[in-house]
Amino acid sequence: MITTYEFTVRLSTALLLGATIGIERQWHQKSAGLRTNTLVSLGAAAFILLSVSLTGNGGDPSRIAAQIITGIGFLGAGVIMKDGLSVQGLNTAATIWCSAAVGSLAGVGLFAEATIVSVAIMLTHLLLRPVGLKLNQLQPIKSTNAATDYLITINCKTEVENHLRVMLMQNLGLHDTLLLKSLTSDDNEDPSIAIITAEIKAVSAQDNLIEKMASRLTIEEKVIKVSWEIIGTQTDL
Repeated sequence: MITTYEFTVRLSTALLLGATIGIERQWHQKSAGLRTNTLVSLGAAAFILLSVSLTGNGGDPSRIAAQIITGIGFLGAGVIMKDGLSVQGLNTAATIWCSAAVGSLAGVGLFAEATIVSVAIMLTHLLLRPVGLKLNQLQPIKSTNAATDYLITINCKTEVENHLRVMLMQNLGLHDTLLLKSLTSDDNEDPSIAIITAEIKAVSAQDNLIEKMASRLTIEEKVIKVSWEIIGTQTDL
């Protein structure tokens, strides 16, 4: 049976190491900061200590550890958010998962191992963040071979709607790299104004080509507004 002193030491170690991880996260203003990582580490250690306290040396804390991993998975999913084409919060979720591992190690009395893991987590964030930022700067070069979906929107007078639809299709027909996926029109509750939307798939990024096409449509008579945006990308990775 574990003593109260040993219980306190292990729990305090988990709290301290979790707080150390949380301070770095809080410093960079992440959604899971000081309190979250501290509580995750503290809670994981508490559950491990509960198993050890109830079963003594003959117990199997790994069964509790397995349940902790599952529970932290649900907690981590709560901080992952999709923002447009990007997903945010993956690093935060992974950090929470690692904090649980630190707490579990402290809970079973592996203080040196818990400290090593805690330091490794800190170094991962501090040393690999600049590397990640550098790779992100190179991303536009790598993504030029990615299939890209564009959406062109044309606001115009209804009398030139058909002319612009034909003109758009003719321009697309001149480029083998572009494929028209859909072409629709809407009056937007104003009979005198038509809104033409064209969804276009390109075998690779064609921002300059789409911009030239939009600029050409803009100078047409009775065209009110032309805009375009990227609505999706797809790579082979």
